[in-house]
Amino acid sequence: MEEQHAWSPRTIDLSQPNAARVYDYYLGGACNFAVDRAFADRVLAILPEARLPARLNRAFLRRVVAFCVRNGIRQFLDIGSGIPTAGNVHDVAHRADPSCRVVYVDNDPVAVAHGELILADDDLVATLAADFRDPETVLTAPVTRKLLDFAEPVAVLMTGLLHYVPDADGPHGVVARYREAMAADSYLVLSHITSARLPPRVREIGDLYRASPTPLYDRGRRAISGFFTGFELERPGLVYAPEWRPDSPEDVGEHPESCALYVGVGRRT
Repeated sequence: MEEQHAWSPRTIDLSQPNAARVYDYYLGGACNFAVDRAFADRVLAILPEARLPARLNRAFLRRVVAFCVRNGIRQFLDIGSGIPTAGNVHDVAHRADPSCRVVYVDNDPVAVAHGELILADDDLVATLAADFRDPETVLTAPVTRKLLDFAEPVAVLMTGLLHYVPDADGPHGVVARYREAMAADSYLVLSHITSARLPPRVREIGDLYRASPTPLYDRGRRAISGFFTGFELERPGLVYAPEWRPDSPEDVGEHPESCALYVGVGRRT
């Protein structure tokens, strides 16, 4: 068995890959294990550009956090946050305004353990072990109530999360429960994988994930748009990740659809 890092829980299963750690590997992070790297390398052998969605998702996250701060948001609930590596929500938010408060939520013990370690000295940021599908626990946890005031606008981020939630778990209804807890002028931020315009070989990657503990559930534009019910989409709407308010036109490229990632930001009305 692979030796565990000092910060990793002793009870985690190192025989199976994990989506949060695979994502960390795609981003060039160090919070992953041999089983995660082997899985990611199988994906990259099929589609060498498979790191692109992870990197564009992170770039979108940075742009959208800055957007939220410019529009008055000072509190963030990042659900399915993964491992809070450099350039994550609290880094971007605190550069814009050091008073911003952030709660990271994840059900992966490695993500939570690493978050607790690196955020231990920051009183305005916390990590919560909970599941997206249990909004009552997420919203009422002591750490959430300590840092976030839902009577005021909040940004609820679900970037790279919902494509791991099957339709059988009713993800649209769960998102609606978070919406009801959000004050007017709050923001819902989503990113979601789609294979709508990708080559057929991508189906092989779907097969790999379906055989893993964290299968992917591909959705089209209409289903993803449904998550924004009760929100008004901010310009430019639901688009491919490079198209959402790029830093420069050159960042979009000739084929933004190749990222396989829809993104959008909705304002609570």
